Amino acid sequence: MADHLCRAVVSDPEQSTPADVCKDPPGLLALGTAPMRYRRRTLHETKVRTTAGLTAEMLSNKLCFGCRILSRNGHDACRELTGFFFTCDGSLTVYEFRKFGKNRTTALPFIQKGVYQHQRGQRKGKPYGLRDFCVGANLTFLSVEHNLPESCRQSPVLTLRVISTDEAALGFLKAASVGFKEECSEQVADGSKVLEKIQGRLRETLSKRGVRVLTGIGKHFREADANRSGLLPRAAFKEALQVFHLGVPEGDLEALWLALDDSKSDKVDYGDFTRAVFGEMSEHRKAFVRKAYMKLDPSKTGSVPLVDIRKCYCAKKHPLVLAGKATDEEIKSAFLETLGESCSSPTQVSYAEFEAYYEGLSFGVVDDDDFVNVLKNSWGV
Repeated sequence: MADHLCRAVVSDPEQSTPADVCKDPPGLLALGTAPMRYRRRTLHETKVRTTAGLTAEMLSNKLCFGCRILSRNGHDACRELTGFFFTCDGSLTVYEFRKFGKNRTTALPFIQKGVYQHQRGQRKGKPYGLRDFCVGANLTFLSVEHNLPESCRQSPVLTLRVISTDEAALGFLKAASVGFKEECSEQVADGSKVLEKIQGRLRETLSKRGVRVLTGIGKHFREADANRSGLLPRAAFKEALQVFHLGVPEGDLEALWLALDDSKSDKVDYGDFTRAVFGEMSEHRKAFVRKAYMKLDPSKTGSVPLVDIRKCYCAKKHPLVLAGKATDEEIKSAFLETLGESCSSPTQVSYAEFEAYYEGLSFGVVDDDDFVNVLKNSWGV
C-alpha cells in the first residue's frame, strides 16, 4: 500500500507543480506556511523511480536542500545538486537534475537513499541529523560506496557543501523535533578556536593583498602537486607560508594539522588547508562567482579560454573608471594580468583559479551587496 501511495504522490501531475505550499488550514496560527503534512507532497517535481517505497510519513517530514561539490575541478564544482533529508528515519538522498532536449528534465541519483555517517571531523562515525543541514555545513561520504563520476572518485572522501535549505520546512521540523538545539553542524565548528586565531592573525594582511596571496599560493600548491593528487605533506605547507610571508606560529600549525589530517596519512588536501587558514567567502558570494564562471563556461568543462574572459569582462562601471582615474581598458588589462599570473596555463583559466581571484578580492570588500555588484557589473550576472 505504501509503495502505491509513493508512486501516486511522486507521479501525480496535479501535485507536481511549482506551488508547493497550500493555504494554512483552519486552526493554525500564523505559521507563515502550512506544516509539512498539509503541503502538496511533491518529492522531486519529476517522475523518479526509487529503490525503496516512500511512505506518507517520509514525504511529510522531509527537508529539501541544495548542495555543491567541494572540488577544484570546475566541471564538478559547478554541478547543481538537490538533496532530501527524511527526519523519520534519518536517511538522505541527493539528485542531480539534468536537461535532455528542450522540455525533458531527468533526476539522476548522486547519493542513493540511505542512512549515512560523517566521514571526517569530530563527528566522524556519527549519523547525520537535522542540525547538520545548515548553509555552509559539509556532508562527507565514502566515494567507493557510490556510483560517482570518475573525477569525484579520485578522492576517498566526497564532500558536499550545503548551499541552501527550505527554511519553512526546516523551521517546522525543528519545532517538531524533540530535544533539538538551535545550532548548526558540529562539523562546521571543528577546531573553530584554532581557525579563528589563525584567520584573525592573517586578516589584516589579506585585506591589503588578498588577491595576490590567494592566487599565488594556489598556483604554488598546484605546481608542488606533481602527481595531481590534491594532497601535500606538511613541509610543503610550511614552505608556502614562508614564501608568501604569512606568519603562523608552530603551535597553531600543529593543532591545525591534527584537525585536518584525521586519516593520519601525513598528507592533507590543499583545498582544505587553504580554507582552514584563510577562511572563505560566504555561500551567498560564491553563488555569484559560480554564476559568472558558468556564463563563461556554459558546458561546464571547467576551463575557459583567456581570450573569452577578455571579451566578456566589462570594466565600465569600475569605481576608478567612474571617477575618471582610469580607463576601462586599463582596469581590464590589470585584471587580466593578475588573473593570468595565477594560471597554470597561459591561455586557459580553470574554475579554481577564477574562484581564487575572487576569494582574495572578497577579503577587501566588507559589504555583501558591494561584492555582488562587482560580479554583476563585471560579468552581467
